[in-house]
Amino acid sequence: MGEQTVTGPDATPTPAPESAAAPAPEAAAGPASAGMTADGRQPEPADVAGAGMTADAVPGAPAGGAPAGPADRTTDIVPGPGGVMTDEVGVVTGELTLRTEHADGRVTLRVQYKDADEWYAVTGGSAPLADPAALDAVHTIAVGLLNRPEG
Repeated sequence: MGEQTVTGPDATPTPAPESAAAPAPEAAAGPASAGMTADGRQPEPADVAGAGMTADAVPGAPAGGAPAGPADRTTDIVPGPGGVMTDEVGVVTGELTLRTEHADGRVTLRVQYKDADEWYAVTGGSAPLADPAALDAVHTIAVGLLNRPEG
């Protein structure tokens, strides 16, 4: 179906002027055809592999497609009233250190009393996280939610 222009008070569709018509298919050899093979077809996955990316490449992974190793971020926090619930010991309060860890495609939040040795898993603080580059954003959000020094 061709393009139509709606004009007039009764909003009756009328054919669009010829100058607004779509270009002929042979004129569309610009960016729309970028990424096509020489014979005009979409490249197969094997065709793309030579472009420096493999099927098992992981976004945010080091060069060579190998998954990134464990990573973590830590920040000292003071939770608001009620503290932080942990799986191992229940509620912890006072000056704490929050650690956001990424390993094996998961992010996990842990807390410890400031300068203590034991770490405790934050209840509900684990989720899938495929892209290790998102660790900073997750840590920033966790600090924003848990750090309430004013109460």
